[in-house]
Amino acid sequence: MRRGRPGAPPRGTAERALTSVGTGGEAARPADDRRAERDGAAQPAPEGERREASRLWHITLSVSGAEAPLKEVRRSLEQLAHDHPFLLTSRYANDHAEIRYWEEARDLHDAAAVALRLWGEHRSTAKLPPWEIVGLEVIDRETYHQRVAEGYGPPPASPVGVHPY
Repeated sequence: MRRGRPGAPPRGTAERALTSVGTGGEAARPADDRRAERDGAAQPAPEGERREASRLWHITLSVSGAEAPLKEVRRSLEQLAHDHPFLLTSRYANDHAEIRYWEEARDLHDAAAVALRLWGEHRSTAKLPPWEIVGLEVIDRETYHQRVAEGYGPPPASPVGVHPY
């Protein structure tokens, strides 16, 4: 899956294509089809099967670790927001942070895989603290809006930006 963000891909990614975890039918597909899909080539859907289009997923990524100066945490999260233009909002303290954004992906597996790489891939460029990922929530757009409408989901990401807890 190729991300639609401006600029060059992060170092070390070299046009990697994400694919979903197979459900058993993967071995039955010819190796050439699987290789072409991995390489990012569009494949026609097998006869009688509909290929799922990209969907929007709401991501909440929680990170935590040793205390860091608040000014440095804020600056690094602002840089992450600049590097990752789909970032909605970040909340932070000196030992943890929460990042919320929308991700476009074919399925939950792909959205989660991209989210789990976000912190590590931007650690050096944004000078992020050496914290570890301690939580991840990935929900589809419909579920997000349903939760908000019923009053028990996360409030809409407003105001957008980087804010202390």
